[in-house]
Amino acid sequence: MGCTLSGLVVKSGANSNMSEVKVQDLEDIANKLRLWSIRSTDAAQSGHPTSCASMAEIMSVLFFHTMRYKLSAPRDPSSDRFILSKGHAAPILYAAWAEAGLFPGDELLNLRKIDNDLEGHPTPRLNFVDVATGSLGQGLSVACGMAYVGKYYDKASYRTYCLIGDGESAEGSIWEALSFAGIKKLNNLVAIFDINRLGQSEPTAFQHDMDVYRTRLASFGFNALVVDGHDVEALCKAFHEAAQTKDKPTAILAKTYKGRGFPTIEDEDNWHGKPLGNKAAEVIAHLEAQIKNPGPNNLVPQKPLHEDAPAVDISDIQLASPPNYKKGDKVATRQAYGTALAKLAQNNPRVVALDGDTKNSTFSNAMLKQDAKRYIECFIAEQNLVGVGIGAACRDRTVAFVSTFAAFFTRAFDQLRMGAISQTNVNCVGSHAGVSIGEDGPSQMALEDLAMFRSIPTATVFYPSDAVAAERACELAANTSGICFIRTSRPGTAVIYDNDHKFEVGKANVIRSSDSDQALLIGAGITLREVMTAADQLGTEGINVRVMDPFTIKPIDKEGIISNAKECGGRIVVAEDHYPEGGIGEAVMAAVALERDIVVKHLAVPRVPRSGKCDELLDMFGISASAVVSATQEIMQI
Repeated sequence: MGCTLSGLVVKSGANSNMSEVKVQDLEDIANKLRLWSIRSTDAAQSGHPTSCASMAEIMSVLFFHTMRYKLSAPRDPSSDRFILSKGHAAPILYAAWAEAGLFPGDELLNLRKIDNDLEGHPTPRLNFVDVATGSLGQGLSVACGMAYVGKYYDKASYRTYCLIGDGESAEGSIWEALSFAGIKKLNNLVAIFDINRLGQSEPTAFQHDMDVYRTRLASFGFNALVVDGHDVEALCKAFHEAAQTKDKPTAILAKTYKGRGFPTIEDEDNWHGKPLGNKAAEVIAHLEAQIKNPGPNNLVPQKPLHEDAPAVDISDIQLASPPNYKKGDKVATRQAYGTALAKLAQNNPRVVALDGDTKNSTFSNAMLKQDAKRYIECFIAEQNLVGVGIGAACRDRTVAFVSTFAAFFTRAFDQLRMGAISQTNVNCVGSHAGVSIGEDGPSQMALEDLAMFRSIPTATVFYPSDAVAAERACELAANTSGICFIRTSRPGTAVIYDNDHKFEVGKANVIRSSDSDQALLIGAGITLREVMTAADQLGTEGINVRVMDPFTIKPIDKEGIISNAKECGGRIVVAEDHYPEGGIGEAVMAAVALERDIVVKHLAVPRVPRSGKCDELLDMFGISASAVVSATQEIMQI
């Protein structure tokens, strides 16, 4: 089978050791996958059949020649991983699994129906999908996380394959992931670029300039192989070479054509994301004529697995020793996070830490002292940082703690949003929250982070106010499904809890109370200190107030807030080191929204702040103890 493309590194030929029958079988399967992609998108009256057609030979070779997987258990720990980063090509992924025998082909005609899990883009509702894709540019970071675990923790034979569209390769997150993979020498990772030249609305930036792609990928430390993406023999050779490469990841740069095999449509503009409609019958007839064996394929899709992925237990993770602090001592919750991280890692070998070059500020460097191999430096690339964390947590192989400054998680909001759709269990720890960080100024101050994480449907949001609470928040997060966010503070805060205090998700803690309280004051982190100081000042004026620490902002302790507010005359004052929108105050107001005779006074940072000392900023932006006193006095008049 000849190849006429110039400049290819991998070509088919007599030395490929493949029989003509096997080559023909793989070509037949590729066309069968195209047919299913046409029929399913035609039935759905929506979808991306041309994007599927360009990668048909790649999918045929991967699923029926190269990958090791188990139909009876698609997520078997020892099976190869496949991430379809260009998630809009979902129909051909579904078709490959159907052709392999996982489910009947006719099920593909239910694509995109509300009562069927074959959605428009892949999600883990399906037992053969590890993460949701479709927001482009994210799959390779996840694949890096999976490959890192496979190479350095599982030390297993399984390989990770990620198929990427050339259009999405414009995303910076792709290049963050490429850099990471090259630096970490992930030789068990294969990044496959489907370079079909056409984007959604116009040709891609480099179209079919394969030398540009090869040069760029090689510069990132990849074994970069350019190949005719429609030549199954050349693809088989490329994947074989990838498996033999020992010191670097491989990138297979497949030159393909959008709508391959579709007469009058192939390589033409304006066919992105459209079913073929009245062209379908003509194209189907053409493809059927290319198939030599229209019956069941002769290839056995499942190679035997190398059953060498170790058993992993990440249940009931506990601190190796309880918190050990003295009341009144000032300890930053970010420092307590580092202490907790090391304790959790000491007790379970699958607890890992990832950071973005802020480890000496977030205190994730505590993992380096406990077990340096379980610290993953992702450098200043937060999108990739979160994506790698999601990949590391896939298939329950690790308990991943991902840390950086809380403000910088905003860069990775899309990864977190997709993480929720992916049903991921990843723990994010954000330090340097609010104006209380002081002189560094507003670019470093997280003032949107609570709102961002509260908006994620699967998220649990912790806001520990002292070192004891911070350690227990980490322990709870390690055992909580979904995305967890732990907000830590830069300044030291006084230890207020007993070391054996029991914390619960969704359960607030009353710090101070009496039978004659006239208002409920709520603060967290640095503002809990301000609220407690305000309570002392109000007490000298004969005004008794109750003080509450919410501990988790999502879920908020609705019942606790309502019952305590009613016992305090229906008056609540909330002070938080966050913008007004989406933080503690709005969570409290939502909790009491349907209650009669409860009024809330909300103190938050009202505008973009500036540099200054912590106490100066708290006062300037109206969340200091004096502001809480004034707000309480005001609400007493209602």
